[in-house]
Amino acid sequence: MDWLRVRLHVTADEAEALADAWLEQGALSVDVADARAGTMDEHPLFGEPGSEQGARWPDSILTALLPGDADALASVQAACEAAGLDGREALIDRLPEQDWVRLTQSQFEPIRVSDRLWIVPTWCEPPDPAAISLRLDPGLAFGTGSHPTTRLCLRWLDAHLRPGASVIDYGCGSGILAIAARRLGAGSVTGVDIDPNAVRASIANAAHNGVDATFVEPDAFHAPPADVVVANILSNPLRVLAPLIAGLARPGGAVVLSGILAAQAELVAAAYADRVALEPPIEDDGWICLWGRRR
Repeated sequence: MDWLRVRLHVTADEAEALADAWLEQGALSVDVADARAGTMDEHPLFGEPGSEQGARWPDSILTALLPGDADALASVQAACEAAGLDGREALIDRLPEQDWVRLTQSQFEPIRVSDRLWIVPTWCEPPDPAAISLRLDPGLAFGTGSHPTTRLCLRWLDAHLRPGASVIDYGCGSGILAIAARRLGAGSVTGVDIDPNAVRASIANAAHNGVDATFVEPDAFHAPPADVVVANILSNPLRVLAPLIAGLARPGGAVVLSGILAAQAELVAAAYADRVALEPPIEDDGWICLWGRRR
């Protein structure tokens, strides 16, 4: 079965209303993206709690997927009328039937994190049989290893984690950091996340990797202070949660913070300066990892 893909250029104020109207008019799906993506005017959205940045792009591309036999122009007109908007020019093309699973899998390949650490999707053979391969597939929870913030934490663990160390992964997402810590020789490992889907994904990923680790939501978290605390979240939560996160480490224990843009590093460092003796930051593609020892 073929599908029709219909794209419209809309403003931030129009995007939500038109997307809702289009779905009500029978669109199979509607996607909103930055119309300036890939240019110098790209407008990144990180959705950090406490951020004043609106979670909308000033100029958006609205893409609707319609059945292959639909009247695309009539669908555009009906959606615009339902949203109270004037009609507008649409770009229409046809998407042929494909093996969508295979196509999705082809976008994810093994990632080399360090000399001895790889992240390998389950449908791929480990490139280096002598290395530690973390088997992880893309899913609902954040953390597949492709983002610099995750790589920074993994490299820190590879370089600094001592055998038998206790580890807390606060904001565990997919569980990749906790799983890596266990595979790298950590003792007790606990992952914490406010998202129940993340906790479930972490448990499943740990089982798939043959790793014994505990994953819980904050209300069920009762671990003692750890040798290493890793928090790969975002800069505003890191700042707000500084007393909590720093307090999860024992005196002299390591606190590793990621999810920080270079421009945000100074503010995050200031939030921890009284609690953690910070080392020079580590950078990867504009993202920063801060780490140090709890005072």
